Amino acid sequence: MNLTYRNKFGPLHIRIARRIGGSLGRAAYRTLLLFPAFRFLKAYEGKQGPITLPIWFMQKVVGFNRSAYWGVHFTSKVTQPKQIIVGRNTNPGIEPGCYIQGIGTVIIGDYVEIAANTSIISANHDLYDLDRHLHGRVEIGSNCWIGANCVILPDVTLGDFTVVAAGSIVTKPFLEGHCVIAGNPARKIRDLDPERCQPRSEPEPYVGYMPAASFPAYREDHLWA
Repeated sequence: MNLTYRNKFGPLHIRIARRIGGSLGRAAYRTLLLFPAFRFLKAYEGKQGPITLPIWFMQKVVGFNRSAYWGVHFTSKVTQPKQIIVGRNTNPGIEPGCYIQGIGTVIIGDYVEIAANTSIISANHDLYDLDRHLHGRVEIGSNCWIGANCVILPDVTLGDFTVVAAGSIVTKPFLEGHCVIAGNPARKIRDLDPERCQPRSEPEPYVGYMPAASFPAYREDHLWA
């Protein structure tokens, strides 16, 4: 057989190597799923912004944002994750270029989607002493969607089913939820029909890297918020 034969898919020997490599990769993936520590991979399959094996490797092996208990992209930054509470299938910073600041308290509900280059700020500098932080609190309800390039500032609370349009700067609370907000500073531009806002659920949800059932004990033992 001529292993250098070429067609539109490239040299035959390269195609054979790719197929073997792909088969080995799938076998290794299936083997990993047998270990409880890697079952999060299956839990996030098909999800928006899933925790994948490359995300895990860069975070837990290489060390980018290692102390965060949820999935974080290596280009994002999380500070003081012990002050941050995340809900089911919510991984702030899983998209590139995010900044999640836990100097104050941050609480994010279940099934929240946070797009790339978003900043969540829970503390600001004292205007008269820039070395001193004024601690605040950010709360984001469940089933919210934060668009790309948004900034959420301290002492903001967003109710369930709040959509924050891309590029918005959120400076005040929107407690009622079920709305779309946009602009700088953000203001409500549309109400959502509560009857059409259906909460998501799944049979075996995860909080970050752990089954949701394990999270209350983890929070009690490891988190400050």
